[in-house]
Amino acid sequence: MKTFLWRRIIQFIPLIFGVSLLSFFVMHLAPGDPTSLFTNPNIDPRELARIRANWGLDQPIYLQYFYWLGNLLRGNLGTSYTTGQPVLQEILARLPATLMLMIPAYILTLLITIPLGVICAVKKDSWFDNLITIFSFAGMATPSFWLGLVLMLIFAVQLHWLPAVGISEISATNQSMLARGIDFLRHLILPLSTMVLLSLAGITRYQRAAMLEVLNQDYIRTARAKGLPERMVIYKHALKNALIPIVTIIGLSLPDLFGGAFIIETIFAWPGMGRLGVMAIFQRNYPLIMGIVVFSALLIMLGNLLADLAYAWVDPRIRYAKK
Repeated sequence: MKTFLWRRIIQFIPLIFGVSLLSFFVMHLAPGDPTSLFTNPNIDPRELARIRANWGLDQPIYLQYFYWLGNLLRGNLGTSYTTGQPVLQEILARLPATLMLMIPAYILTLLITIPLGVICAVKKDSWFDNLITIFSFAGMATPSFWLGLVLMLIFAVQLHWLPAVGISEISATNQSMLARGIDFLRHLILPLSTMVLLSLAGITRYQRAAMLEVLNQDYIRTARAKGLPERMVIYKHALKNALIPIVTIIGLSLPDLFGGAFIIETIFAWPGMGRLGVMAIFQRNYPLIMGIVVFSALLIMLGNLLADLAYAWVDPRIRYAKK
């Protein structure tokens, strides 16, 4: 196991290098640079040239990348063009809000999709299975921004049940911990519901397909022939084996979850890393964009590593031995 972990951690290095290299050059394909956002006609061109030189924008692109890569190897992600704050500090300040949105969304998605997939497989071609199938295909075809706006329109604008944007409306100094917690949960419901509803469709279909394949295996028919209760056959013998491909899907869905967070955090003005990244793109804040790309890639790779480790728990036959 230790050998496997170290091998995977070492593989992070070329992956981070490849992601950063591709992102850096794609980012510079856009015409202009951050100084093009200074629209004041009275700005002295010499002052703009001085700003570009201070930011290193007057250097060739490959030199800019190597300077940035050298700083990254020293643990320095650079300084934000707009705030003058270290990029790592700005990301870490926004990361908790993103995790408070993504982790509950991930947990709720699993708690809903796995039972739904199992029920659909057991009750194949029933009205329940057909209904979930219709909703699944509708969910796959629904854009995240459209669903977020619809939920906001219904529950915030028309019904006034929930707040539309932000993370809190009360001050941390004059309210009790319970009041602050309730206020946070009310703000969390709409963005969390949007992420969960969009994630349900795909994983439910994968769970249903995996469960149907397992239920047709010989050992399931043998368990039933031995007189085991149907509940034990399904949840003890079939479900655990059906979870093996789902572990892969869950690991591969992390990039989609991060990408969806960028859109949903922007729609609901959620002060997380995704919204910070969108603002950085509009501001052409190169150091902040690269910092968020590298940080997101690292979190995704860690998530995939945890998914690989989960194989050994789901299937005891899998062992990560030395090669």
